[in-house]
Amino acid sequence: MTTTVRTRVAIVGAGPAGLLLSHLLADAGIDSVVIDQRSRAEIESTIRAGILEQGTVDVLTRTGASTRVLTDGSRHDGIELRFDGHGHRIDFPGLVGRSVWLYPQHEALKDLIAARIAAGQDLRFGTTAVGMEGIDGDRPTVIATTAEEEDLRIEAEFVVGADGSRSVVRGAVSGASAGGYFREYPFAWFGILCEAPPSAHELIYSNAPDGFALISQRSATVQRMYFQCEPDADPNALSEAQIWDTLQARVPGTALTEGPIFQRDVLRFRSFVARELRRGRAVLVGDAAHTVPPTGAKGMNLAVADVVLLDRALRALLLDGDERLIDGFAESASHRIWKAQHFSWWMTSMLHVAPGATDFDRRRQLGELRSVVESDAGRTFLAEAYTGWPLPE
Repeated sequence: MTTTVRTRVAIVGAGPAGLLLSHLLADAGIDSVVIDQRSRAEIESTIRAGILEQGTVDVLTRTGASTRVLTDGSRHDGIELRFDGHGHRIDFPGLVGRSVWLYPQHEALKDLIAARIAAGQDLRFGTTAVGMEGIDGDRPTVIATTAEEEDLRIEAEFVVGADGSRSVVRGAVSGASAGGYFREYPFAWFGILCEAPPSAHELIYSNAPDGFALISQRSATVQRMYFQCEPDADPNALSEAQIWDTLQARVPGTALTEGPIFQRDVLRFRSFVARELRRGRAVLVGDAAHTVPPTGAKGMNLAVADVVLLDRALRALLLDGDERLIDGFAESASHRIWKAQHFSWWMTSMLHVAPGATDFDRRRQLGELRSVVESDAGRTFLAEAYTGWPLPE
């Protein structure tokens, strides 16, 4: 038995992009249906990093999507670049008048889900998109299966693929689920979560002879740290003592506060941009459209930037019959996407030790780091990109 529902916008994916878009569209009186194959508990309990740009925080707070980001999040006014045994602070407000907030992505998702449910959003967990029909016409349709294994058709005026890196909608838009521009990096991050107070008040990005390390935080009692490793590394191969020895060796000059490690994983590095972001009455946003390595803290922020642009375009299309903004969406979004790809690549290549790096490569890399920290222009470029380029009003 097949159930058919009709809405103005069908959104596949209840991640940051899909939920925020439904929130913004509702403010304009545009109804939507949001589906996600995961349960609410899965979405809210999957721990993800979260450095939010100034613009992202402004959007969440101004629209009422989240207030906890200001009360429970932690404002960071800089980062430290550490190399050659010395630390160099990048002062964000002093350089560009902006900051970032440490607020894990799953906490932002809790806020968005709560806000949408309170507003009566048609939000369907455990519902899996399996195909698309009619995206070149006026009534594109999402074909899905519910948690009860019943068939569901969602007929809409527009479909948005916000369904992550394994996007079903991408196949309909790009012609292939993997169609796009791709780069895989020859290293990964060995990440841990531990019970301990912070080792530093701001993030430390450390370039050491043996590889990169990032000292981050989660809360007053839980910390997140990473060190560069091989992509096929076994997260269970090292003892806790070996992990702490590796981290400490990568951050000379800072005495890390150790504590019990309760989670460990290996995060592989990939960059991807879909070859097509829009086809007919369907469009891709967030991880369905692009992924970046985490070094530049651009993942969720880039999804929010996509949504801000798309919200304007869909309001013009669905309320005024004006197709100009949706016709220009892919080009406009691509400008920021590729700037973010460049910044993420730049931070990654500047801070990590590439396999087979020579003495020349190492000394050139240190020269690049010095060129950044010893120059107002260099520090400003990093601060401007890290805190986020301005979003459209």
